Amino acid sequence: MKTAEELRYLILAIQREGNRLLAAELRPLGLTPSQAEVLRVLGDHGPLTLSALGGLLVCETGNSPSRLVDRLVAQGLIQRDTDPNDRRYLALSLTVEGRQLSSRVATAEDVLHQAIDDLVAGQAVDQTINTLRVLAEAFPAGEALARRRTGGNDGTSDADHPGGS
Repeated sequence: MKTAEELRYLILAIQREGNRLLAAELRPLGLTPSQAEVLRVLGDHGPLTLSALGGLLVCETGNSPSRLVDRLVAQGLIQRDTDPNDRRYLALSLTVEGRQLSSRVATAEDVLHQAIDDLVAGQAVDQTINTLRVLAEAFPAGEALARRRTGGNDGTSDADHPGGS
């Protein structure tokens, strides 16, 4: 097996198992991993326009997670308000129920993160993370994660506001 092939399949295997474990933790909350990611991103970075939210999500490609957001609005977890920076746009934020559920999602994520920490204890994790960042940041999902890590989003994007932010 080629090195690149093995790396690709190892990443896929870890992603699938991690998603399966997270889905099991989220099932009692009635959320999918993608819905949980939206709640956590809005909780950490909101309020955000739809496009800015899309730019921070790993679970969705592109900048318009409208169907995902529509479901969470219908469940009463997200609200749409006029963007205070530009009244032509909507700002998405968590409702009281959404904030409470986001906190419970964080607890569910902590269970998965602790399991990962236990599995990699004593390993060269920082070096592995740096290698994975090089690969991931070549793709839109990796760029979204980099923006989240650096806090490089103010809730708007050039696409949200013609002529810049």
